[in-house]
Amino acid sequence: MLFLFSAPFFLPAQSLVFRPSWVFDGETVHENWEVIVTGDRIEYAGPMGQHAAAKKAVIRELPGKTLLPGLIEGHSHLLLHPYNETSWNDQVLVESRAERVLRAGEHARKTLAAGFTTVRDLGTEGAGYADVGIRDAIEKGVIPGPRMLVAGPAIVATGSYGPKGFADHVDTPIGADEGDGVEGLTRLTREQIGKGVDVVKVYADYRWGLDGAAMPTFSIEELKAIVETAASSGRPVVAHASTSEGMRRAILAGVRTIEHGDGGTEEVFRLMAEKGAALCPTLAAGDAILQYRGWKKGTDPDPDRIIQKKKSFKAALAAGVVICAGGDVGVFAHGDNARELEMMADYGMPAADVLRSVTSVNADVFGWGDRIGRIRTGLLADLVVVDGQPDRDIRALRKVEMVVKGGIVFF
Repeated sequence: MLFLFSAPFFLPAQSLVFRPSWVFDGETVHENWEVIVTGDRIEYAGPMGQHAAAKKAVIRELPGKTLLPGLIEGHSHLLLHPYNETSWNDQVLVESRAERVLRAGEHARKTLAAGFTTVRDLGTEGAGYADVGIRDAIEKGVIPGPRMLVAGPAIVATGSYGPKGFADHVDTPIGADEGDGVEGLTRLTREQIGKGVDVVKVYADYRWGLDGAAMPTFSIEELKAIVETAASSGRPVVAHASTSEGMRRAILAGVRTIEHGDGGTEEVFRLMAEKGAALCPTLAAGDAILQYRGWKKGTDPDPDRIIQKKKSFKAALAAGVVICAGGDVGVFAHGDNARELEMMADYGMPAADVLRSVTSVNADVFGWGDRIGRIRTGLLADLVVVDGQPDRDIRALRKVEMVVKGGIVFF
C-alpha cells in the first residue's frame, strides 16, 4: 500500500535493528538475518545474534516481511504527470513553472513512500534545470523525496522535437535543448555540465520521419562528441532510442544506457551485450499510453506495439543484455513505479532478477554501487520493508510497510 507521512521517525542516539523473516541483500535472499543501522549507514548485515551492537539497539521484529535495499527508479520524469490528465503539449506550454515544481515535490514524496529511495530523472520536458533545484532541495531536507540523478533538459536535433502541431510561422518553446554538429553539441554538453546535471540525455532518434515515423537524429560522430565531452567530467550519457539504427549509433558512440529499445533486433542486442550498454525498457509507458487511447488491457487483443515490445524484451534477455528497471514514470502516475517491475515479470523476467535489476543492477549501472543498491556493511542505510516475499511474487512490492533513507525511517 502507499501511505502518507508528515515527518520522519529517527532515533539518532541508538542503533536500529531490523529482524525480518527474509532479507534480500541485492543479490540473494537470506533467512535468520538481522540488519543493524547506525546513523545513516548499515553497520551490520548477517546472521542474527552475531553483532554486539544489537544488544544496545532498538529492535524491530518484522515477521512475514522482507527487507530489501531501497528501490531505484531508472527512468522518471518528476516534472510530468500522466498524459490522460494533461497532454504533454499543455504541460510544456500551459502549466506554469511554479505549478510544475509544486507537482514535482508531491511526486517525489509519493515515489519515496512507494519504496523508491533513488530515481534517475531523465528530462524536465520544458522546465529547464528545475530538476537540479529539486534534487538539491531534497538533499537539504526541504522536502521529503528520493535521492536524484538528474539530466536537466534532454539534447535533441534541431527540428526533431516538440511541442508539435502548430503552423510553421508559430514559434513555440522546445521541451529540450536543441543542438547540432560536433562543435555545437560539445558546447551544449559543457553548458549542461556547468548547470549541474548528473547525467546527459540525448535523443538518438525521434518521430520526425515521413508520416511521423521514428528515425535517427544524430550521426555517430555527433553522438561520440556528446559521450566524450560528458565522460571527461565523469558523467555518463543515456540515449532515447526506439529504432534499431538509432540504437546502433548510440551503442557505437558509447552511451551507458539505451532507453526504450522498442525496435531492437537480435543483432542490435548482441552489440549491446558486447559493448556493455544496458537497456532500460520502459515497458509500462507504452502500455499506459495505449490504455489512454482506448485499449482495454486483458479484454482486447494486444496491439502491435505491445506484441513488438514483448518480442524485443525477450530478445534482449536472450542476448544477455543488462536490464535496468525504469518505467518512464510521469507518463503514468508517480508512486505507481512498481507497475514496471510487475510487467518485467509478466514479460518473462524471473522475479528475483527483477529485484536485482531495481536494486544492485541499477546502482552499478548508474555508478552508485559503492553507496546504495545492496544491504552491506558501510553502505547508506536505504531500505524498504514489504509484506510477503517479492522474490516469489513481485507484486509484494506494493505492500510497503516502511521506508528508510539514510537511516531516517519514514512511515
